[in-house]
Amino acid sequence: MQKLPRQFYARATTLVAPELLGKWLVHRIGASERIGKIVEVEAYLGEHDLASHSSKGLTERTRTMFGPPGHAYVYLIYGVHHCLNVVTEPAGQGTAVLLRALEPVQNLSGRTAGPGLLCRALEIDRRLNGHDLLSDDLFIAAPEVGEKFSIIKGPRIGVDYAKHWAKRRLRYYIKGNPFVSSPISKIRRLTPRRNLV
Repeated sequence: MQKLPRQFYARATTLVAPELLGKWLVHRIGASERIGKIVEVEAYLGEHDLASHSSKGLTERTRTMFGPPGHAYVYLIYGVHHCLNVVTEPAGQGTAVLLRALEPVQNLSGRTAGPGLLCRALEIDRRLNGHDLLSDDLFIAAPEVGEKFSIIKGPRIGVDYAKHWAKRRLRYYIKGNPFVSSPISKIRRLTPRRNLV
């Protein structure tokens, strides 16, 4: 597998998000290597996006989100579940992609169909907030063999409070994958693509 370079993340979030599908999230813990294939993501587009944490501006919580691309933004929701985001675009934009679901590839036990569940399965928590995704222990890589699949695009989940932003089609997932976290009723099919950087 080939680790994704910094340039991959330093682009428009709406380009990065669907291209993360089919890539492998890798967390090395000691001698163990946990790997999951990314099958569902959501894009968050900065301060003007009312569903994004960065809509509140630069705070201690969102500092990582406003930092350089290719870093992990990890936060806690409901005081229980951790969520992993990938920071995108040049520093200062406050943009990121939330990883919502993984298909187990290696050494993963438990459910991975949901942002909190995948973090639990990979042992990802706030200690990894700000972690460089070009490191050797937590990174995203392209598998050696590309896979052809169709991408579905639809509204993000659980952002009804975000006014007109709640309906924006910024959720992307692999069509027919059983590990996607939740179905949506209104979908739009994108062109099939090959999983290559």
